[in-house]
Amino acid sequence: MSTKPKVGFYWCASCGGCEESFVDVAEAILDLAQLVEFAIFPVAMDFKRQDVEALDDGEIFATMINGAIRTSEQEEMCHLLRRKSQVIIAYGSCAYSGGIPALANLVSKEALMKYVYEDAPTVVNPDHARPQTETLDQGRMATLPEIREMVRSLDQVIEVDYSIPGCAPNPKLVLAALQTLLSGERPPKGAVLAPNVALCANCPRIDTKPRELSVKAFKRPHLHEVDPDTCLLAQGFLCMGPATRSGCGEACIRGNMPCTGCYGPVDGILDQGAKILTSLASLVEAHDEAGIDHAMEAIVDPVGSFYRYGMAKSLLRRKIDLPTPVAR
Repeated sequence: MSTKPKVGFYWCASCGGCEESFVDVAEAILDLAQLVEFAIFPVAMDFKRQDVEALDDGEIFATMINGAIRTSEQEEMCHLLRRKSQVIIAYGSCAYSGGIPALANLVSKEALMKYVYEDAPTVVNPDHARPQTETLDQGRMATLPEIREMVRSLDQVIEVDYSIPGCAPNPKLVLAALQTLLSGERPPKGAVLAPNVALCANCPRIDTKPRELSVKAFKRPHLHEVDPDTCLLAQGFLCMGPATRSGCGEACIRGNMPCTGCYGPVDGILDQGAKILTSLASLVEAHDEAGIDHAMEAIVDPVGSFYRYGMAKSLLRRKIDLPTPVAR
């Protein structure tokens, strides 16, 4: 019987980029494989749920769960893995703060289902059929997971020990986190395993950021030429760098695109979207209503821009459909 510590990886509501980022540790994955035994890794190896259920509680040393939580099956698997694991790591933006899937919280579950199965231009569904959690088919009961009313981050479902943010996380952070945990030097519980400084502090363009920055009007990068050497905010592009944690390697900036905020806020910031909104408001040069409207009109989707990865953990959290008032 192997005496290596067991580690697990599990995938909930996400695109799969987090799994790819783990593979991107390249040859180092071979060294890691010599140190650990995989207990569950659905994207790469054939494990079944019953394999995990058969393990003793706490037998898995650490499990990294990526993806937001939207279905009953995801919820059940997270509770199972929490029970079987000593350490749970929220891996990537979706697990950490809801990610892109949590933007679905801007509409109700009913509105989402109606569009997907009835109203979308490519759908032909005259009977308005929708997936059912239970369907009797030729004498056999077929079941599907239930879609919950809202998208949640992992720590809104189970207790999380550590988080590694990013869409997707930097492979160097992933490897460093696992090596640190395996060494026995555990960070304080609840720690985000990424530098606790804003991305601007490590931006390769920091020297071009003016001390007194003002913006006449924000620009959209696909409509304007982007200077590859100058601070993106100074050029008028919406960059989430001032409100976003570092650790990504400044990949977007080095690719001549503004930061979109996938690493979430630094410690102590309650709401990343509110933080960047206050920062941007202080940069607008105009002080009259018309001038302010002109400056902000290029931000056509404020919620999708400021809360692209963090809706589930924001103060907004979700849209609530209030009952229609009854006429008296």
